Amino acid sequence: MLRKLPQTIRAFSTQAFGEISTQQRPKLVDSFNREHTYLRISITERCNLRCQYCMPLEGVDLTSKPELLTTREILQLAEIFARQGVNKIRLTGGEPLINKDIVHLVEKLKDLDGIETVALTTNGVTLSRHLPDLINAGLDNVNISLDTLVPKKFEFIGRRPAATLSKVLKGIRAAVDSPLQSIKLNTVIMKGVNEDELCDFVSLTKEDRISVRFLEFMPFSGNAWSQRKFIPYQAQIEMIEEHFGKLLRHDDEHSSTSMNYSVDGHVGSIGFISSMSRNFCGGCNRLRLTHDGNLKVCLFGKDEVSLRDILRDEDSTSLSSEKEEELVNIIGAAVRRKNFSHGGVEEIKREMKRPMILIGG
Repeated sequence: MLRKLPQTIRAFSTQAFGEISTQQRPKLVDSFNREHTYLRISITERCNLRCQYCMPLEGVDLTSKPELLTTREILQLAEIFARQGVNKIRLTGGEPLINKDIVHLVEKLKDLDGIETVALTTNGVTLSRHLPDLINAGLDNVNISLDTLVPKKFEFIGRRPAATLSKVLKGIRAAVDSPLQSIKLNTVIMKGVNEDELCDFVSLTKEDRISVRFLEFMPFSGNAWSQRKFIPYQAQIEMIEEHFGKLLRHDDEHSSTSMNYSVDGHVGSIGFISSMSRNFCGGCNRLRLTHDGNLKVCLFGKDEVSLRDILRDEDSTSLSSEKEEELVNIIGAAVRRKNFSHGGVEEIKREMKRPMILIGG
């Protein structure tokens, strides 16, 4: 059940920001002076894989259609965020390519004033089929989630036929050969499952302009996280350097979630997303909008604010200036309440209420 925003919080937000001109929007800056310019929008909770770290074994109860954001509502909210300084939007899921409006969404988002980059995170299963239309619509970047190069392991991790891996690899090749600005592979490393493939993934960067990013296994509701499966990024680097020699460190942007490296002579790069052992919260510039219209200012935070309820609290097909002003104030207040960092593994395990698939990857 989604919670409506209490009137006390609505009042607080108006006091905090005052009445804001539609011509001069506030930047989304929190109390630690972090400006938020990156919005991740989950456009579906459905997926054609059942990856173990993302979806509980028993599956999830799907949200009823009336509770989901419509395409029009996604675009309305995206425009409000763009007016407050967001310049990058990433579409996630579930599997976003399942959404029949995906191409339309990319096109309309790219047309919004202030939006410089529209990106996509996908499992790649149907990417090769959709990619030409997505590029024509204005897609800039793609991240592809892939945790193994071994068909039988793919079946074990994703709980889908091993032959599906060939479709993902076809999608990766199509992306590499396309005019996309950036192609990244996201690989969750789990001890006893796929740490023996670290060097195989690094080898993908030898001749192709791919960035392979190794993610530490993170605890989400229903994904059976345990310390036994966890491998910190330092141990991953040691394994890779034993085979490839000393890695070359890159200069990363302050807001980067990844510590980036490359192997001498390789075209592509690798990165390490160390959410658990060395968080990167200090440079966070990201916000998340769930498929059911909740704003999450932190991936691991338990607090959510329903923008959908506020958006629909008006019997009109268009958004009035008063309603937009209320949304601006609510969003700003939520950002200002954002904590400096998450509370670590134990707090995340205790407070995380949604599986990853219901947050948006």
